[in-house]
Amino acid sequence: MQLKQLLTDLSYTVVQGNDAVEITDIVYDTRKIVKGCVFVCIVGTQRDSHDLAAQAVELGASALIIDHEIDLPATATVIRVEYTRLAMAKMSAAYFDHPAKKMTVVGVTGTKGKTTTTHMIKAILEADGRVVGLVGTNGITIRDQHFETANTTPESYELQKAFANMVQAGCDTVLMEVSSQGLMMERVGGIQFDVGVFTNISPDHIGPGEHADFADYLRCKGMLFQRCKEGVVNLDDEHIHQLLEGHTCNITTFGFSPKADYRTDSYELVRTKDFLGAKFHVSGAENLDVRVNIPGKFSVYNALCAVAVARVLKVPHDAIQGALERVTVKGRAEMVPISDDFTILIDYAHNELSMESLLNTLKAYNPTRMVCIFGCGGNRSKLRRYAMGECAAKMADFTILTEDNNRFEKVEDIIADIKVGMQKGNPAAPYVEIHNRLDAIHYAIDHAQKGDLIALIGKGHESYRDRMGEKTPFLERELIEEYAKEKGMIK
Repeated sequence: MQLKQLLTDLSYTVVQGNDAVEITDIVYDTRKIVKGCVFVCIVGTQRDSHDLAAQAVELGASALIIDHEIDLPATATVIRVEYTRLAMAKMSAAYFDHPAKKMTVVGVTGTKGKTTTTHMIKAILEADGRVVGLVGTNGITIRDQHFETANTTPESYELQKAFANMVQAGCDTVLMEVSSQGLMMERVGGIQFDVGVFTNISPDHIGPGEHADFADYLRCKGMLFQRCKEGVVNLDDEHIHQLLEGHTCNITTFGFSPKADYRTDSYELVRTKDFLGAKFHVSGAENLDVRVNIPGKFSVYNALCAVAVARVLKVPHDAIQGALERVTVKGRAEMVPISDDFTILIDYAHNELSMESLLNTLKAYNPTRMVCIFGCGGNRSKLRRYAMGECAAKMADFTILTEDNNRFEKVEDIIADIKVGMQKGNPAAPYVEIHNRLDAIHYAIDHAQKGDLIALIGKGHESYRDRMGEKTPFLERELIEEYAKEKGMIK
């Protein structure tokens, strides 16, 4: 493919060489250079790869894309653009033959709820017979294939490649979590979303290498609604009007507000052996009874959002209702039904805010005891350990302290830090210390009391345990089910 074919949607200047040069691939990492590729120089948070331009040419790159002056290598074609990240996004779309244009594209942004909401929407669309690809925190899913990703929203080249694979696999729709970083860094540059979705916003990702302040974070989230045809947004969020400044899409709203297009004014919590969730009635643009098998008020918001998106996409009521009643999200308040007497679930919460939110949600079901099993990651901030210890001591009726991904720290040292926080939260809080996480899980099941709600916190969907840099298989749902079978609790 000629370079100029990749540059069709861009304004550019040929600084040196010829834009008709043949290109074998698009690369932005010198470790992945192949002979005849175009190397895109990117200004990153830690390093400016314009400094590696000469090295890229030595390794085999035929062309360079730059956005500021460099010492020009003698043999390479050099193209200057305004912003290389956007250039890479548009070039990647062209390289893979614009796969996003061949599918319905739904992007979900927000501080919380992106993963759960995308899974809800996916379940609904699949119940309606659509073939859906998924991109987000839990990786990329294409039919029965799953791929891990480094970022919630992958770099544009990887994203467009995934889209192309989805088209080849027969997907007609793609659902993706769109992070503020993904918008700010143009990882979704050049994509026209059919539906853009906003769940909520609160201060996050603010600091060096991320957003300068909350205003910038809010501005970047709002960019999605200048790049979509239909917007589905949470009317109850206090920042909604700022977020939508300059929007160019049609707007559909959801929430508890009587002004929302898709709304509810109340909900009922439901807990059975194999169901921990809520039921409510949707009114406004529709009249619809909904049961969602994920706990808490946040799941009601996420389900309202999913209903609104589904109706914008013309999905019938029966597909919506059936999917929401069955949907689960791996590692996000994921219930593992093994007993009529108590409830055990796994969740990815690994900081104080997410832990507090989860425990508040679960305590609303009035368990006999709120039991919390958790540890903290090694080679990470001690402040998180203190805060999570304090939270557990204040909110749990009983705590089991154990390992998480210890990495290169000793589990006993990590737990010692957690106990400092517990002393601050409630010196009398009952707990037990069991270093091996599998033993801790077995202990919780063996000592469960009727009516207990047991929250296994920290690892969620992760499929490994990291000890001294060695990762070994460790998928908690499977381990819980295996032990329950050994004890004759389930078949």
